[in-house]
Amino acid sequence: MTAHAHQGTPDAAALAGGVDGPDALRPLLAAVLDSLAEGAVRRDGPLPAGGPAGVAAQVADSLAELGDQGDQGVKDALAHLTNLLARGSADPADPACAAHLHCPPLAVAVAADLAVSALNPSQDSWDQAPAATELERVLVRELAALVGYDPAQAAGVVTSGGTESNLMGLMLARDRELTRESGRPTELAGVPSHLTPRLFASAAAHFSVQRAAAVLGLGEAAVVSVPVDADLRMDPDALEQCLKHAVAEGEIPVAVVATAGTTDTGGIDPLPRIADLAAEYGAWLHVDAAYGGGALLSDRLAPLLDGLGRADSVSLDWHKLGWQPAPAGVFLVRRAETYAPLARRAVYLNPADDEEAGYPSLLGLSLRTTRRPDAFKILATLRTLGRSGLGRLVDACHDLARHAAATIEEHPALELHTAPVLTTVVFRYRPASADPAGADKINAALRRRLLHEGRAVVGRTELPGEGPGRVRLKLTLLNPHTTPAGVDALLHTVVAAGKAEEAEVPRFDQGLSDGSARTP
Repeated sequence: MTAHAHQGTPDAAALAGGVDGPDALRPLLAAVLDSLAEGAVRRDGPLPAGGPAGVAAQVADSLAELGDQGDQGVKDALAHLTNLLARGSADPADPACAAHLHCPPLAVAVAADLAVSALNPSQDSWDQAPAATELERVLVRELAALVGYDPAQAAGVVTSGGTESNLMGLMLARDRELTRESGRPTELAGVPSHLTPRLFASAAAHFSVQRAAAVLGLGEAAVVSVPVDADLRMDPDALEQCLKHAVAEGEIPVAVVATAGTTDTGGIDPLPRIADLAAEYGAWLHVDAAYGGGALLSDRLAPLLDGLGRADSVSLDWHKLGWQPAPAGVFLVRRAETYAPLARRAVYLNPADDEEAGYPSLLGLSLRTTRRPDAFKILATLRTLGRSGLGRLVDACHDLARHAAATIEEHPALELHTAPVLTTVVFRYRPASADPAGADKINAALRRRLLHEGRAVVGRTELPGEGPGRVRLKLTLLNPHTTPAGVDALLHTVVAAGKAEEAEVPRFDQGLSDGSARTP
């Protein structure tokens, strides 16, 4: 330990690991925690007021006050910057911050994440992460069992989130199906030019499906958009027609992507029927359960995911309905042998004789090389709360969504889109007198008004279709400590902002509908 550390003055060059690391961290952590609390008080709401320009000015002023690099002691500089970050953040722990799949993380998960950051293991070779390697293997087996896989036959890896997991699922689907058709390994030879591959996903599926198709050399046009029902779930009859048409045209059904928990409504596609169709047409079934996978933790909601275990691959995200600091994604496959196209050998990371001698490597399970052990915080949470404890948090958020829906249905100025499935509530402010286009403008503008004033973070989406009248607001309720009264207060705030915007309807004709020229 340095003399500075003995005297209580943090050393900017001190390391976080080793025997002396905890002593170097202790005063810095105290400064961070104090600054987080002070910054939240100074913010005084779910996000900073003033909009983008106000926040940019706040950041510039605070950095100017801090001065140049090296002008401040490490503790003072860290405290100053943490205060800036806290007062300038959108805080998902605030009941009025409910726009996105952006959860308030559990304290135990954040503390576990700190341990990982201090030790800085990397999952690309056993000798960089001995315990972390085995902990991830344990977690993958437990989660495989949770989704309905046989842990002895399944495989998987912790990912950065649903986008990476969806890419991996569709990559393995591409390699299996196109290799089967061409007789040549697709991961080596590329996509055969004489084949026309197709991916099938609902119109409400996550945009990462199209991105994955582009990255994989299939092109976004390879994604067939399958119609959805009124609750934005994939229509299986429409899927069957799309598959029949593709085969009749000589196209290859590479994969069907089902969604268990759509981003906008939390809708869950009819998994058993979709699994039947994927099997009938020889297509890989990938289920994007990044949001809805949290239902597996709840006895009440788990039946919504019946059929999940029939998928060839599954995406999960515990930084949604799992209350983990991001990233905390998981990718699983039902059969480990389907992972073969990802296998890689790097002599400086996983030489064959090391593996033969019993030193395992996770390198061939991930698209990434350097990779932090995000499994640790997930496993720490499961060991402290268990499935039942996490399930109670899921149920609490589901109860809040049902309460919000009931309140909306009873309020004359609000209109519910559909009953909530998970924890998302889609609705809109209903102006007393406005055509569909006017209603869209008012709903869009009231959300920006709330952001500018720092009073609430409410989501926005649009229903499928064409023309005006499709803009909707969205609450994604992921804070299990929010109360029904807190939800009511948030909806009251939305109504008040809607009335304020409605009173200014004539100003829309003057180009001020975005609120940017208005000082609330």
